[in-house]
Amino acid sequence: MEDHSGENAERGAYEAAETKIRRAEDQDIPELMRILVEVNMVHHKIRPDLFKGPATKYSEEELKNLIRREKDPIFVYPAGDGKLAGYIFCQATEVEESNLRTGIRTLYIDDLCVDETCRGHHVAEKLYRHTLDYAKKQGFYNVTLHVWAGNEGAGKFYDKMGMKPQYTCLETIL
Repeated sequence: MEDHSGENAERGAYEAAETKIRRAEDQDIPELMRILVEVNMVHHKIRPDLFKGPATKYSEEELKNLIRREKDPIFVYPAGDGKLAGYIFCQATEVEESNLRTGIRTLYIDDLCVDETCRGHHVAEKLYRHTLDYAKKQGFYNVTLHVWAGNEGAGKFYDKMGMKPQYTCLETIL
């Protein structure tokens, strides 16, 4: 019989530290910055021609402003001791009714990342499902996001969550 007591003890400590998903606050900025570097490096490894590394998408000042935007929530998953297990950045968009398009409100997932040390605990799924619940309660028509080609892990995750392609963006590098 294999001994996984260390693994279970570590997992148990993590699960005991779990708290409710909530909106990001100013005190989360250092952790958001840390995890933003992690997601940047995933993209940098896939497309170093487009993404610098290590870098962050936002500055601390930009994060402060984003946190205050009521219509564009940032949800965080606390892991205890001031650490975050992950986050999800959302942006509300609206297409106005026109001759061509129906008018809809969309909640766009700009970024979802789980800290490398917290993967395997369904953090991404919990953040994603929390966001779906939020979008339904707020009356959004749909939830959308982009996945970079080459990020197979993300693609498989979103497929498992039931997401389907809405359109495909193609490129020719010159």
